[in-house]
Amino acid sequence: MAQDPYTQKLLLDWFVELDTPDGFRAELVEGEFVLTSLPDGHHEHCISRIMSQLYRRSDVDVQFSGNKGLKLKNAVGRPQDHVIPDGTVVAPRLFQGAPPWMPCAGVTMVLEVTSTKPETDRLAKRRCYARGGIPLYLLVDRDTSSATLFTEPGKGDYLRSHTAAFGRPLTLPEPFAFDLDTTDFL
Repeated sequence: MAQDPYTQKLLLDWFVELDTPDGFRAELVEGEFVLTSLPDGHHEHCISRIMSQLYRRSDVDVQFSGNKGLKLKNAVGRPQDHVIPDGTVVAPRLFQGAPPWMPCAGVTMVLEVTSTKPETDRLAKRRCYARGGIPLYLLVDRDTSSATLFTEPGKGDYLRSHTAAFGRPLTLPEPFAFDLDTTDFL
């Protein structure tokens, strides 16, 4: 439901001033506050395995952050989205001097590993990243035992996707250009 501009501003102001409790992280996704607990070990294992492969198997020089806040274009009638991907991959030095909530210009790929709120990762965050023009969104869905790469952001969502069951390779396009091994996600 769309919110009037005054409500949008109040919500955004309140979010920016929010003092998140220890052990949690807060995001503003499509006008909804999302408070999640810190991830479990398997969640972090999946992210670690992805980044290890990116560094070893890709010829592109990138930087990674597991807790970088992104400001993204909002859905119509909502305050600006403030999302913290499980992983943000950028060109070298893009993080240098960036504010806590940086714009998504220059972000190459974001990744999410499902946890306590999988529908947020599957739907709302996917739309947020597409509206932000982030070229690649990698979703590791532990409930469905699959990894999906969303590409070609446009019209408020990604126009293409490719899914591989855990144990099968998932092709990452340029600039990475290799098959991501998902066997270790099982």
